Amino acid sequence: MDAIRQRFLTDRVLTASPAQRVVMLYDRLALDLARARTDAAGADEHLDHANRIVAELLGSLDLSAGGPADNLSSLYGYMLREILQVQVSGETGRLTAIESMVWTLRDAWAAIAGGAAGTAEVAPQAAAAAAQPAALAGMSWTA
Repeated sequence: MDAIRQRFLTDRVLTASPAQRVVMLYDRLALDLARARTDAAGADEHLDHANRIVAELLGSLDLSAGGPADNLSSLYGYMLREILQVQVSGETGRLTAIESMVWTLRDAWAAIAGGAAGTAEVAPQAAAAAAQPAALAGMSWTA
């Protein structure tokens, strides 16, 4: 059964648009963060995987474009620092704020992935809008 599931997931990734792949990464990132909060024994493994996903998202940015890429880069950097802090301190409650950001970004990309033609230009702008500090102003930030 695992081989069939793996084949399905591989086919799904290979046939997905770039925006759909980003949504898949956010889905898995949210899952890893939730599992890290609720599975103390496996938290390090889930946080390591979450770190790899955020690093992949960060590495995929075209920073020469500026604007939205810079905003997302800052946000991903924050996520990486927070995940590392949770790994060191064990304070899994800190993951709630990151999960909220991930869901906001995921929903923006999902809306674009399901949209009409021309999404390649709109997707980064929508994700960047979700990453603006004003959108995060009501969140609790702890250092």
